[in-house]
Amino acid sequence: MIHQFEVDGVPAVFVQRPGRFAAGLVFRVGWADETLARHGVTHLVEHLALYRSGVADHHLNGATGPLHTHFHLEGTEADVSSFLLSVCQSLTALPMERLETEKDILRTEEAGRSPGAAETTGQWRYGAQGHGLCSYPEWGLHSVDGQAVQQWADTWFTQGNAALWVAGERLPAGLRLPLRPGPRMPVPAATSALPVTPAYFSGGKGQVLFETVLPRSTATALYAACLDRELFRVLRQEGGYSYTATAAQAHRGDGWSTVVALADALPEQQDAVLGGFIDVLARLAAVGVPQDELDALRRRIDEEYTQPDAEAGRLSGLAADLLGGLPLRGIDDLRAELWAATTQDVHAIAQQAQAAGLLRVPGGRRADWAGYSAAPVSSSVAVVGKRHRSREKGAPDLVLGAEGVSLVDDENAVTVRYDACAAFLSWPDGGRRLIGTDGITVQLEPGCFDVDVQSLAMVDAAVPAHALVRMPPRQKRPTAPRGASAPAAPAAKAGPPFTKVQRLMLTVLTAAAWIWGVILAFAVAGAVGDTSILTDPAMYIVYGVMGALEAALIRSVLRRRRLRRAAGN
Repeated sequence: MIHQFEVDGVPAVFVQRPGRFAAGLVFRVGWADETLARHGVTHLVEHLALYRSGVADHHLNGATGPLHTHFHLEGTEADVSSFLLSVCQSLTALPMERLETEKDILRTEEAGRSPGAAETTGQWRYGAQGHGLCSYPEWGLHSVDGQAVQQWADTWFTQGNAALWVAGERLPAGLRLPLRPGPRMPVPAATSALPVTPAYFSGGKGQVLFETVLPRSTATALYAACLDRELFRVLRQEGGYSYTATAAQAHRGDGWSTVVALADALPEQQDAVLGGFIDVLARLAAVGVPQDELDALRRRIDEEYTQPDAEAGRLSGLAADLLGGLPLRGIDDLRAELWAATTQDVHAIAQQAQAAGLLRVPGGRRADWAGYSAAPVSSSVAVVGKRHRSREKGAPDLVLGAEGVSLVDDENAVTVRYDACAAFLSWPDGGRRLIGTDGITVQLEPGCFDVDVQSLAMVDAAVPAHALVRMPPRQKRPTAPRGASAPAAPAAKAGPPFTKVQRLMLTVLTAAAWIWGVILAFAVAGAVGDTSILTDPAMYIVYGVMGALEAALIRSVLRRRRLRRAAGN
């Protein structure tokens, strides 16, 4: 049974079990509470707070997530008391002599980490803020100082913003949590960078990835289990297309859950996997789950609830629920809800999942044929200001205005407004990158534009100081301006795939440009050989029109080639 108590004003939950003790201290703070310019400060506090615990014979660790930071260990009764005391004492006076060392450790950790599903979709759904920060490097480590780190700890790692969980034979003697006083922090509101859903984007290394946001409920858990089962059956067992075909859910902390599904594929089977994946989603949304399959899924989940250590395994989640002001539900409550859920409940969730879905398709493919809208890769408007021409032929021009900056060409614009700038990266060699809260990125390389120093200084002064990140020297400086990386960071993002009609039009225009160029060349050569033509003013008009037409054909070809390069196919 779950027992609730308090330690030094911190709410706590306890489950009695034999064997080694386990305990954890959870704080309601994570990367979703940060800004992009200070991303990584919570992770840094976690590392510094653990340093004084040293090398121990028992297992201890920390973890920073979107909404919670967790310190936990397994050991003896004395280990639990001393570890929790050490963490709390360190949080009130972090070991700043370790600041730069821990920053290096975190950069090393980041360099060796492979992006997961959340990192892939976060920037597209949420933008460069809140839950979307998981998609971005911890750039805040470059500029945050000791004073800012301690201030962050004093604000967020407090008595009112913490919860404790303990599992063991009894409550450990001498538990103390000497934290600074402070209020409970609310969960940040989820942001959105998607104007419509369902939406799709292109990228990745061949995996098909689907993410959706659903109410936190038993029906959602059953839907995730059903999606997992169906993807495995259709794509691996029956089709033989995928090795990994799975789905899982995770609580978002605000009464909502995120369901993520993925399937891998060889290059020659990516179309089959994409089609089969979309068919599974559509079938669940259209007809739901048969009663016999729902019962089988419930039995499997119910077996997990009846495992001997099931209640103890839920303790960290219960501590997080305490911080979120959510009621604590026991195993019996969960089992009752499980068996009360109906096929109609799961069907309704499947329809919501489809409607709110975000799909990543393999590069060069699209999903508009299945009712998904392309996620935005450009801005709806450009700022008004002075236009600075690109020094690279065919590249977009730079517009610097009083409200922001834009990269523009004949058809598209990518814009970052100063009042919606999530981060302004500045390198010693003069390079700059502005990232909007919607994930749109403008890379500003002074050597790539006809722009003066005074204009660049105006940009530096206009960007809010809190968005500035002074970056270390870079080994290789970009040679060309980059457009929308929206919202991919830091690499540029591919636009919608080139269609067959667009490819045919490019071929036709290229051929026309060559043919008309040859005709124009022969006409000019004939005029040079016939002096009577050179004295006729009407012929100059004719040759002028012919030359203008050739220039228009060439511009059209170059523009379409740029679009094709951006599409990646």
